[in-house]
Amino acid sequence: MKQFQNISLAATFGLLCILSTHSSAQQAPPTPGVIRINVNLVQVDAVVTDSRGKPVTNLTADDFELEQDKKVQKITSFEFVRVRDSLLALDPATLPMPRNAAPLPATDLKREEVRRTIALVVDDLALSAVSVTRIRESLKKWIDNEMQPGDVAAIVRTNAGTGALQQLTNDKRMLHSAVDQIRYQPGRVGSAGFGTFGPASPVDTSAFDDETENAYLRISFNSVEYVIRGLRDVPGRKSLVLFSESMRLMYLDSNIGGLNTRSTTEVTREESLRKLADEANRSSVVIYSIDPRGPINTGLTAEDNGGNRSAEEEAQVFGLRSLQLIESQDGMVILSQKTGGRFFNNGDIANSIREAVDDGNGYYLLGYQPDTDTFDAKNPSKFHSVKFRRKRPGLTVRSRTGFYGSPDYSSPPAPQTREAQLAKALASPFETAGVNVKLTTLFSQTEKHGPLVNVLLYLDAHDLTFNEEPDGSRSTLVDLAIVTLDDDGRISANVDKSWRLTYPKNTYDEVLKRGIVYSTAVPMKKAGPYQMRVALRDANSEKVGSATQFVEVPEIRDDRLVMSGIVMSAAQPQASGAEAAGNSSENLEGSPAVRIFRSGSTISYAYEILNSRLEGQSNLQAQLRLFREGQLVYSSPQSPLTKDSKQSAKRFAVTGQLALTKISPGTYVMQIVVSDPQRKDKEATATQAMDFQVKA
Repeated sequence: MKQFQNISLAATFGLLCILSTHSSAQQAPPTPGVIRINVNLVQVDAVVTDSRGKPVTNLTADDFELEQDKKVQKITSFEFVRVRDSLLALDPATLPMPRNAAPLPATDLKREEVRRTIALVVDDLALSAVSVTRIRESLKKWIDNEMQPGDVAAIVRTNAGTGALQQLTNDKRMLHSAVDQIRYQPGRVGSAGFGTFGPASPVDTSAFDDETENAYLRISFNSVEYVIRGLRDVPGRKSLVLFSESMRLMYLDSNIGGLNTRSTTEVTREESLRKLADEANRSSVVIYSIDPRGPINTGLTAEDNGGNRSAEEEAQVFGLRSLQLIESQDGMVILSQKTGGRFFNNGDIANSIREAVDDGNGYYLLGYQPDTDTFDAKNPSKFHSVKFRRKRPGLTVRSRTGFYGSPDYSSPPAPQTREAQLAKALASPFETAGVNVKLTTLFSQTEKHGPLVNVLLYLDAHDLTFNEEPDGSRSTLVDLAIVTLDDDGRISANVDKSWRLTYPKNTYDEVLKRGIVYSTAVPMKKAGPYQMRVALRDANSEKVGSATQFVEVPEIRDDRLVMSGIVMSAAQPQASGAEAAGNSSENLEGSPAVRIFRSGSTISYAYEILNSRLEGQSNLQAQLRLFREGQLVYSSPQSPLTKDSKQSAKRFAVTGQLALTKISPGTYVMQIVVSDPQRKDKEATATQAMDFQVKA
C-alpha cells in the first residue's frame, strides 16, 4: 500500500476552502432561485405577502413593475419557485424524540435532494451572556421541531474561525453539538446588554472603545462574508440567519446625547455593509437578522448608579439609550433590507428563526435584460438600484435592492490533480456519488493508542474501473482521503493513502457481487464532537465518491462510564460442509460495514464497556431500544449484564442478539443504554446507537 504525505492533502483541502470564497464553483447550469447578474440577464427574487403577512402565490408578471436606476425594465422571464408546501402534513420524523432517544441516522444529501439551505450565524462577539443562553435554547428547539429532512444547515460563530462553515450538514447530532459550543465572548457588548450607568470616569476611554468595537465588527463582517461566499456553490435560494446585538454604523460622542460628524470609519462601515449585501445577492443568500434582546427598558434600572452625575444628565439616560439601541440595530436592518430579508426584534427567538427560514418556502423569480451601460468596465464599482412596484393594492414586496456594475464571477476549471479532486469532494457539503461509498465510524480505546475511531468503508466494486492483467487477473488503483474536523472546523486528523486492488480471475466476479470493505483506525488526540469526511477516487476513471458522519469521542476518565461503538452483523446459522461453503459466497450486506438484514433474521451485536467501578460480578444494567423515523417501536426491560470472570471490571465486552421478527422493512436505529444503578450521578450512564436497514 502506497502512502502519500498527509500534509499534501491537508494543504490542498485548506487551500480549496479559501479559494472557494473568491469564486463560484458551479459547473452545472444555475438552478431556479440562483440570482444571475451578467450582461445578458439580471435575475432577482421577490417575496410577496398580503396585509396579514401571508404569502401570495398566484401573481403573474403583469402584477409587477420592475425598475433599475429608476428606469422601468421589461420582464423577460418569470416563475414562482415553490421550495416547500407549508400546507403539507408535518413529517413525523421532525417531531421531538423521547428522552434518551437515539438521533435519526443522517443521510448524505445529493444536490438535487436539498430543499432549503440555512446558515445560522451567531455573532458571539456582539451578544450578551443572557442572549447567548436564550439563543442556544431556541436553536435546539428549531433543530428538533422545525428542521426538515431536505434541509442542510450550519451553525457558525463569528469568533470561531472560518473553518466552521465546513459543518454544513443535515445531521441533527452535529448541529446540537455545534450549538453546545456557543459561549459568551467578551466583545462589542457587555455581559448583560447595556452597561450600567454610574459615576463619570476620570479617564476618557471612548477612542479606545471605538477602535476596539471597529476591530470586532470587522471580524464579524469577514465571518459573514466568508459564509456567503462559501454558500455560492450551494443550489437554490439560501437563508442566512444572523444573531447579533450590535452592528452600529455611527459613533456617539463622549458627551451625552452628542453625535460626531460623519467620520471616515462610518463611511467605511457603510461601504463594507453594501459590498456584503452585494455579495449576498450574487450568491442567492437572503439575510435575516435577529436581535435577541427584543423590547428592552432603556431607562434607569436598579443596577445603575447616578454617582456625581447631575439630575439633568440622569434624565438624558432614556434618550441616550434609546438612540444607542436604534444605532446598534442599523447594520442588521440594512443587511436585511438590501437582501430581501427581514429584521426581527420581538423577543421570541424560536419563532423568529422559524419565520425567517419559512420565508423562503416560495418566491417569485423575475429576470430582465439590462441596459448596455450597466456593466461599464471603466466604472465597475457603480451601484445600480433595483426596485419592484406592486400593481395590486394591499401587497408587500420584499426583494434585493441592487447590485454593483460588475458581472458575476466566472466558474473556475474543474480540478485536475488527484489532491484537488479529493479536496473538492471533501469540502463539498453534499454527497459525491461517482463511486458509491458507505461510511461507518466506531469509537474505541486501547491502552497503547488511546482513543480511536475505527473507520469502515464499503465500496460497490461496479463503480471501479479494473484493468485486465496478462495473467487474467483484474486490478485497479484507489485513492483514499479522510479528514476529521473538530467543533471549530479545524482539521484534527487526516489520512491520505492509495492502494492497488488485485483479484485473481476466478474471484473477480465474486468481488463484483460482494463489494469491497476497507478498514483503518484514526487516532483521536482529544475528546469532543467531530465530523469525519471521506473521499474515495478511482484513479483510472477519476470518478470520486464521498461520505460524511458525525462521531462523538467521549472524555475517558476513571469516574465516567463509557461505551464503545456498536458492531452489528448477521448471526451465522449453524452449517457445515457444502452449506457452509455456500454461505461464504454471500454478499456483505450483513457485515458491520453495510448492516442490511432480512426480515425474520437475527442480528448479533457487540460493544465494550470502559470504566466500570465494579470488581467481580458486574451489576450494570442495559436496555435496548429500536427507533424508526424517530419513533420508539421497541424497548426491552432493564437487563443485568453478565461479565466473564476473566474480563477486567474496568473493561469488558458485551455481546447479544436481536431477532428481527414482526419487523417491517425500513431504516432503524438501535440504541443501547447502560447504567450503574448503584450510582446516582450523571457519569453513571452511557449510550451508543447504530443504524441499520431491514429488507423483505
